[in-house]
Amino acid sequence: MSKQTWTVAVSGLLFVVLVLLTGLLPTPYVTWLPGGTYNLLASDSGDEAIRLSGITTYQHDGQLRMTTVALTAVQAQTTLPQVIAAYWLPDREVIPREAVYPTGVSTTVITSNNAAMMTSAQTNAVVAALLAAKVPVSEYPMVLAVSSSGPSYDVLLPGDLILKVDDAPTTTIQQVSEALAKHYVGDAVVVTVLRAGISIRKTISTRASAKQPEVASIGVSLGVGYEYYPNVEFGIESNIGGSSAGLMMALAIYSKITPVDIVHGHIIAGTGQIDARGNVSSIGGVREKIAAARRDGASIFLLPLANCTDVDNVADMQLVPVTSLNEAITFLGMLNQSNLRLPSC
Repeated sequence: MSKQTWTVAVSGLLFVVLVLLTGLLPTPYVTWLPGGTYNLLASDSGDEAIRLSGITTYQHDGQLRMTTVALTAVQAQTTLPQVIAAYWLPDREVIPREAVYPTGVSTTVITSNNAAMMTSAQTNAVVAALLAAKVPVSEYPMVLAVSSSGPSYDVLLPGDLILKVDDAPTTTIQQVSEALAKHYVGDAVVVTVLRAGISIRKTISTRASAKQPEVASIGVSLGVGYEYYPNVEFGIESNIGGSSAGLMMALAIYSKITPVDIVHGHIIAGTGQIDARGNVSSIGGVREKIAAARRDGASIFLLPLANCTDVDNVADMQLVPVTSLNEAITFLGMLNQSNLRLPSC
């Protein structure tokens, strides 16, 4: 073998090895593609996505489907061929990894945050649906976290609703702060909380606030919580996180507790973050979710109005933008009215 032939052979071999290595090395990107969709009105025994008790429920024909994206898992890596394929194939997206998974944040924390966002979305969906259906909902300050070194440790629990401080009713976080401000550090405070539907009185000795030593503190962080009489349980798969299913969960709950049919036998899919007042805000991955909905037979797709700029017209599917749960309910109520066309992006 001549020197020139040997050089070409070795060069070719090195090129092949380099290509193979490049294809195996991780890239700083993640990919989004159409995920699964889930009918929230499904009523198969033991497999209901949303189960309600303590309130009259109704069953309507049709489907309300929440949509998801299949996202590169936090512990997984994408290779260059995968990135190239996702870039060129339709209904897929390539995103810098740090935009989805912040650098320095552990897998455990990311998974926990996604689960917490889903829990918050479920709470907001329940409250928004009940309010839309005119079912009474009471708002109270809620214990979000208890300091392990504070006076409320093992006395108050996350999820406790604070009904009273020293027998003074508290319906806002501000009222709790004002009631505590009347005490000196070391004073005993009587806090009445609602836990698992039972009213409980607890006496807590205040301590100095870590940030303001002259201020009496009970060592908890507070948020907004709600009391309502129906019991709502979710059977959504635990590996599904985030907050973008809020709108569809709220619509499904509303459909189940009202006799008025808003589905009319259609397969309706959608996405959108929702707050407890029913306001709908934008989400990510909307194009992938639309593709998933179309694949699974949906003819109508509800999405936040703010996401209209992210999408193009889709054959055989109407994209209906909304800004609130009540707007979505109104639009769906128009489905069977002749000569009326739903708004569209």
